[in-house]
Amino acid sequence: MNLVDIGTYIRERRRVLGITLKDLAELSGIGINTLNKIELGQANPTFRILMELFDVLGLEMSLSPKRTDVMKGPES
Repeated sequence: MNLVDIGTYIRERRRVLGITLKDLAELSGIGINTLNKIELGQANPTFRILMELFDVLGLEMSLSPKRTDVMKGPES
């Protein structure tokens, strides 16, 4: 997942909830210009900002090990 993916996910969730960008700015305390850049993948938000947005949007972050599709060769 990259910054564009995160921004797209935030924008889609906001729209599903019927929240405008202005509403999200007021609810989260994050500037509307910053939010717009985050949604467009043009900003590198801090962890604190992401957590605030996720809280307002009813989302949670989870971490898991990266999946690798590399096949191992025969043991030597």
